[in-house]
Amino acid sequence: MGCATTKERKLFTGNHAIVRGAWEAGVTFAAGYPGTPATEIIEIAGEYDDIHAQWGANEKVAFDVAMGYAINGKRALVSMKYVGLNVAADSFMVMPFGGTVGGFVIVSADDPGMHSSQNEQDNRYFAKIAKMPMIEPSDAQEAKDYLKFAYEVSEQFSTPVLFRTSMRINHTKCVVEMGERQEFVPKTYEPDIPKWVVPVFAKSLRPRLDEKMERLAGFSETFPLNRIEEGSGNIGVITSGISYQYAKEVFPDATFFKLAMTYPLPKQKIIDFCKRFDKVYVVEELEPFMEEQIRFWGVSNIIGKDVFPITGELSVEVLEEVLHGIKPKTDYSSEFNIMPRPPQICAGCPHRGAFLALKKLKAFVTGDIGCYTLGCLPPMSAVHTVFCMGASIGNAAGFEKAGRENVVAVIGDSTFVHGGIPSLIDVVYNGGKTTTVILDNRTTGMTGHQDHPGTGRTVKNEEHYKLDLEKIVRAIGVECVIKVDPYNMAETTKGIKEAMEYPGPAVVITTRPCIFQREEKARVKTPLSVVEDDCISCGACTRIGCPALPSIKEGEKAKIDPISCVGCSVCTAFCSTGAIVPGK
Repeated sequence: MGCATTKERKLFTGNHAIVRGAWEAGVTFAAGYPGTPATEIIEIAGEYDDIHAQWGANEKVAFDVAMGYAINGKRALVSMKYVGLNVAADSFMVMPFGGTVGGFVIVSADDPGMHSSQNEQDNRYFAKIAKMPMIEPSDAQEAKDYLKFAYEVSEQFSTPVLFRTSMRINHTKCVVEMGERQEFVPKTYEPDIPKWVVPVFAKSLRPRLDEKMERLAGFSETFPLNRIEEGSGNIGVITSGISYQYAKEVFPDATFFKLAMTYPLPKQKIIDFCKRFDKVYVVEELEPFMEEQIRFWGVSNIIGKDVFPITGELSVEVLEEVLHGIKPKTDYSSEFNIMPRPPQICAGCPHRGAFLALKKLKAFVTGDIGCYTLGCLPPMSAVHTVFCMGASIGNAAGFEKAGRENVVAVIGDSTFVHGGIPSLIDVVYNGGKTTTVILDNRTTGMTGHQDHPGTGRTVKNEEHYKLDLEKIVRAIGVECVIKVDPYNMAETTKGIKEAMEYPGPAVVITTRPCIFQREEKARVKTPLSVVEDDCISCGACTRIGCPALPSIKEGEKAKIDPISCVGCSVCTAFCSTGAIVPGK
């Protein structure tokens, strides 16, 4: 008689579990672009020797590389936050027409409640529009296990699969049981021009795609991960994803239809399920994605967004409020009773000098996505518009053409590579004279200091060619290119002023690494201090928004926190008496 073996278990976040599932499924390639809550997926994949992981210049590039890898017969993963799928949508929408050879899974991480995002779109609709199957896990264990199923579905139907997660799945930890890696035997790509040259043969491919969706709809009726959990009473619940966890606590006696494949939905099974009960709750975050489809089938005893909120995250508390007839609040920013901590630019951040210069020059600033978005907040209040990745330069060109003066676009180095280059080309091509400030801190700061082409390092910490932003800008056709050190206020102000006065397109590149970069040279060593006898209590230094310089009451002397201060010396430019000096 053999000895029983216990499988290894680990406490994993959903992001860790996704990568583990990919590894167990024999995936050998993963690509993506940083974006919370999915950032860690590619970082973790980079730690696996069996997976070649890489950052893409943007989400579409990452998608296209992974797509080519999968079509050539090997299993690939591409990962991004949900708005990243907007960038990759062109390829995402057309790939199902041709399909795939090796398994291809797209991880799209939604952010209900907008914890780190600019909108609250529901990416489940992408699967419906693209005619692509979608799978949703409810915890980290399912994230690992379901991902392996996703590859089987992908290869069985020659289709990419959307693997939709949400912030609570990506970042919540639970105990996950490990499995063994199954080495995947690559499939053979067969040249077939009418299948793979989609634009030319799209009319003939569309009926095939519709037929594939019909087969997937039939497959969903028997999909083994969809399950009915029997309860007592006459209440049914249809749910999926993280909403399942909340609903299980609120409806302990209900019978659950827990869906793992949420597109296409198992039509007949759902209709039969609803017939069993007086009322059926459809519990889902954000839009009524499942509810709309079920109502379309003529099911009338369901309760969904007529009582549950369409905005923000669900939670046990929200569901209980609904059941007690209380209208839930839609602002969950005060969900936890913690001391408020306003976001602010870090002490010593090189972006501060640029924003203070722009404010002094009374520039109208179109901003972009990154740490520097915080330049919109008091006391700087130096950024006037921000929408999405790469929009700053195009927005600035539009404001300029509409007659606004002193317009300056501000964009980070990673975001410039991601989506800013085409906009700058457009400015030059169309005879614009827009001023652009590229804040080069040599990292993708907001999402946790990931590398990008401008750093010359890959996710596996390999050194490659480091993109030269100045050469790119000059190659585009910008003749006025000025590089400044943002710690030097006089130099920075002069450089931006010169660019704003230049009669053609101009670019200022601020060059100073993020203070949290790995290089020692990124952090100035000597903190500053205030000579109290020389301080006149004017408060000018405290109004630059540096956390190392707390605000003071009238008559008080300024004080610098030696732990927070990195010695950037930007504050010295605002001290009229020279009271701020290095050291004690």
